[in-house]
Amino acid sequence: MITGIKGTRSTRLRRAAAVAVTSGAVLATGALTAAPAQAVTTPSIVAKGGYVMNNTTGSTLYGKAADYKRSTGSTTKIMTAKVVLAQSNLNLDKKVTIQQAYSDYVVKNQASLAHLIVGDKVTVRQLLYGLMLPSGCDAAYALADTYGSGSTRAARVSNFIGKMNAAAKSLGLKNTHFDSFDGIGNGNNYSTPRDLTKIASSAMKNSTFRTIVKTKSYTAKTITKTGSTRTMGTWTNTNTLLSSYGGTIGVKTGSGPEAGACLVFAATRNGKTVIGTVLASTSYAQRATDATKLLNYSFARLG
Repeated sequence: MITGIKGTRSTRLRRAAAVAVTSGAVLATGALTAAPAQAVTTPSIVAKGGYVMNNTTGSTLYGKAADYKRSTGSTTKIMTAKVVLAQSNLNLDKKVTIQQAYSDYVVKNQASLAHLIVGDKVTVRQLLYGLMLPSGCDAAYALADTYGSGSTRAARVSNFIGKMNAAAKSLGLKNTHFDSFDGIGNGNNYSTPRDLTKIASSAMKNSTFRTIVKTKSYTAKTITKTGSTRTMGTWTNTNTLLSSYGGTIGVKTGSGPEAGACLVFAATRNGKTVIGTVLASTSYAQRATDATKLLNYSFARLG
C-alpha cells in the first residue's frame, strides 16, 4: 500500500515537472497568453433544460435540452410585460381599477399575488412591478384585461394572449405557445430554454423592463375608492441572484407542479452580458445554483 502511494506521488511529480518545463518553453516563446475558451469545464446542472447566450452577439454559450418544450410557470410573465410595453402610445401612469375578478382568480388558483386591493386605482407602471417582482397573477390579469381588445373580459384576455403568441411568432420562435397571461396554463402553455432566453433578450431592449427586473424591492402607493393614498406592502423580487450574484440585471423566476423551479437570468461583467434560462430544476435554491454555475461558466468562456 505504501509503495503504491509513493509510486503515485512519483508519477505526479514527474508529470508536474514535465508540465512546468513545457509551460516555461511556451512562455519563453510568447505563444501562451491565455487559456483557450475550450479549456473551461462545462458544468453539470440539475435542471432538465438550460441555455445561455452572449446577449450581444446571440451566440450560444451553453445548451442542455435547449429546444425541448416544457411548462414555463411564471417566466411566462416576461412575455406579458413585453406585450404591454410594446403598446403604442403607452402611458405608464394610466390608472387601472382593480376588479373583483382579479382577486377571485388568484384565490381560485392559489396563485402568487401582488395583494392588489379591489377598487384601488393602480398605475400600469405599478402593475408591471407587481407582475415581475412578487410575480403577481392579479397584476397579470389586470394588464391582460386592460391591454386586450374586446367587449367582454374573456374576449380581452383571449385577445391579449393572442398578442403574446404573435410576439413569439415575430421573434421566429417555433417552440413556444401561450394559453395564459401568467403561466397558469390550460395544457398548452410551453416554451424552451432557448426560446425563453430570446424572449427575455428582446424584452431587455426596453429600458422600463430593464429597470423593473433589476429592482430588488418596490413599494407602491395606490389610490383607494375614497381617493386616499394606500401604501402597499413592499414587493420583493423573487430573483435571489440579484443579491447573491454580482452583476445580475434580471430577469424572472417561475414555478409550478409541471414546470418545477425555473429561472431566466441575465448578468453583466467586464462589459459583457450573458442571458439564459434553466427549466425544471428541483427547488428554488437549486435553480439559483444552476444559474450561478452557468453564469460562471459563460463569463469564463468569454474571458
